[in-house]
Amino acid sequence: MQTSFRILSGTARPLTLAALSLAIVGALVAPSNADASAFQLKENSAKAMGRAYAGSATAGGDVSVVVNNPAAMSDLKGTYLQADVTAINFSTKFSGTATDALGRPIEGGNGGDGGTTLPVPALFFATQVSDRMHLGFGFSVPFGFQTEYDRNWKGRYGAVKSKFQSMDATLSASFDVTDNFSLGASVIAQKTSAELTSAINYNAVGLSIQQGIGANAAAGVAKIQAAAAAGQLSAQTAQAMIQAAMQEAQAAAAGVAAATPVGGDGFARIKGDDWAYGWQLGGYWKLSPNDKLALNYRSKISHTLEGTGNFTTTAGYDALLANPQLAASIPPFQHTTGTADFTTPAVASASYWHQAERFGLGIDLAWTKWSAFQDLTVNYGNSQPSTSEHYNWRNTWYASVGGDYNVNDKLTVRAGIAVDSTPTYLATRSARVPDSTRKLATVGLSYQASDNFEINASYAHIFVNNAHVDTIDSTGNRLAGNFEDYGNLLGVSATYKF
Repeated sequence: MQTSFRILSGTARPLTLAALSLAIVGALVAPSNADASAFQLKENSAKAMGRAYAGSATAGGDVSVVVNNPAAMSDLKGTYLQADVTAINFSTKFSGTATDALGRPIEGGNGGDGGTTLPVPALFFATQVSDRMHLGFGFSVPFGFQTEYDRNWKGRYGAVKSKFQSMDATLSASFDVTDNFSLGASVIAQKTSAELTSAINYNAVGLSIQQGIGANAAAGVAKIQAAAAAGQLSAQTAQAMIQAAMQEAQAAAAGVAAATPVGGDGFARIKGDDWAYGWQLGGYWKLSPNDKLALNYRSKISHTLEGTGNFTTTAGYDALLANPQLAASIPPFQHTTGTADFTTPAVASASYWHQAERFGLGIDLAWTKWSAFQDLTVNYGNSQPSTSEHYNWRNTWYASVGGDYNVNDKLTVRAGIAVDSTPTYLATRSARVPDSTRKLATVGLSYQASDNFEINASYAHIFVNNAHVDTIDSTGNRLAGNFEDYGNLLGVSATYKF
């Protein structure tokens, strides 16, 4: 069998590196979903969630402003500790088809429910250190997502498990420039990590190798024919050489086909993480005794994720790797390292609140610069050429309106609605991030248990437009259909004033 592979020398490598590109580019740092676009999370305040995050920085009495707009700490007179946790229940179900590079159906189910239920914690501390100066510290999770489909589903070559999260430690300060205007700033330390898995279609890798065999054989035949036409070879000799070359190519292709049958899958598991730093600036205006306005800008945070990849092979593929004619020409699918640059996006937001005697009304508007995520380039630790995939995400808007009603001195009820656009579209949407434009409807309440202690609870339902997908990966597997998504959020918090 070894001599049958001689014709492959120098041709298989560029054709089959795509398989390793699929495993790592699609897995090392594939971005991830809850109540904000793509894998952005707003769930750092159960109180604000009850009004769909309208008035998130201006409604008052919410210590989450430490991370949402540090200038708004101006309203927190004293020392506060607040703890929040939100349970995110996200569901995504696929219906559609999957085919390989030859158009043959890929066996497998629809993947089950790829969603999950996860808790998102947050913790905030704020204190007034002088008449005009406030300091605060916050822990939050501004980005996070997880999906996991059945391991043998028809879209397994694009995604099985995708887990992504960014955790922030934020140090904030505010200064009251005047009685009606304050400025705030934050320093953000962010750890971003990813764990992603997918199946490896060794049959598709084998098809690429066979195509390389055919192309190499055709090139060899063309050279022989040219030599015969120039009189350098007799017609009889040329015909014999062409026949031998074709027989060798056929034997090599048959050997590859036998070693990489349909359904001969491997598995890839990739992990990566990184620490990086960013900042934010905020302004807070008391426009009147009843009206407040806040503006905030959060910087992008640039990471270089460093990770490792582990791969499983099949007995047939191991046989190809054992052949010295192929060992240097096809991806080994062995443990390797990799790095990839990735940026969590900048966010600009505005928050307005009007307070009447018993009723308050708020509006929030936020712009997220997802256009920072255009391309993903992975540099490998085993001397392979770097690979890139194009995402071309779009910037998004989040808009909400909501209000509070003070039933009495103890009880406040609230509600809100919001719309959140998606950065993805048909050409860029994948099973890892089956995202589409969302709409939120929320309700919540607060109970003032004592002068110093308040508890909050809120619920939100997320309506998601059908997420259409039609993607072809680097080994030719196509996934086409729709994801039906929805989400439920349940948040609780407690605030204590010392």
